[in-house]
Amino acid sequence: MEFDKIMAESPVILTWAADQGLNLLVALLIVVVGWIVAGWVARTIRRVAGASSRIDPTLVPVLASLARYFILITMLIAVLDRFGVQTASLLAMLGAAGLAIGLALQGTLSNVASGFMLLLLRPFRVGDFVEVADHAGTVREIGLFATVLVSFDGIWRQIPNSTVWSSAVINYSREPTRMINLTLGIDYDDDADQAIEIIRAVIAAEPRILADPTPIVAVGDLGASSVDILVRGWTLGSDFWTTRWDLLKTLKRKLGEAGITIPYPQTVISLRDGTLPLPAEGEAK
Repeated sequence: MEFDKIMAESPVILTWAADQGLNLLVALLIVVVGWIVAGWVARTIRRVAGASSRIDPTLVPVLASLARYFILITMLIAVLDRFGVQTASLLAMLGAAGLAIGLALQGTLSNVASGFMLLLLRPFRVGDFVEVADHAGTVREIGLFATVLVSFDGIWRQIPNSTVWSSAVINYSREPTRMINLTLGIDYDDDADQAIEIIRAVIAAEPRILADPTPIVAVGDLGASSVDILVRGWTLGSDFWTTRWDLLKTLKRKLGEAGITIPYPQTVISLRDGTLPLPAEGEAK
């Protein structure tokens, strides 16, 4: 009797299974195609936008991520619609779920909000050398959740956007020029005027030192062991380190050729009666 009932309902069951099987197959096809298209679109945006001079490189990763997530969300809605799920009510439910998830993931969402603020206010761009949150490096990427820095020695660092946004940012690449600030110590017995003239001649012969602002060479301080001469000059940011290194080498050579010495730290002991103090009882002589 039960068998006859099942056999009588079998066409309905087979029809339902065939329909659901077709839906499942189409849904699987949508997922595969959507996933492939999302990845292809993201890569294409990175390649095309990255090669365009009209689009800021800072925006490229964000645009690619937004496009990929939009396609994936559209794919999910299409799959649910295939199974007869009412997308309008689903979106309302997702909105309520999103609010609950947002409260639970405040830290993650703060990274997203901080990322948008970084893109909006632009304290730095891709390619700038910055110091932020006790890390220094060249900005590789500003993403939705984190900022990627690569240090001068090739170390890859990922810093959450909320940490970057709440920290002081030092951007060494923002301004086109930078000041080279040197302090050279010479012996008290050397001629300070002669040393200043030699330093000025070296700076005047260096083409990477800008004439405006005018370089400064002056006695900056009278130290414990040396007369400290202050040297300040401006150069392009891209030439800063090579110019600084070359100046130090040239100044050391020119001052040495003129007989002007850079003294070692020293301490002078003065005895009132000209005799050394005797050791206390029990101390080694």
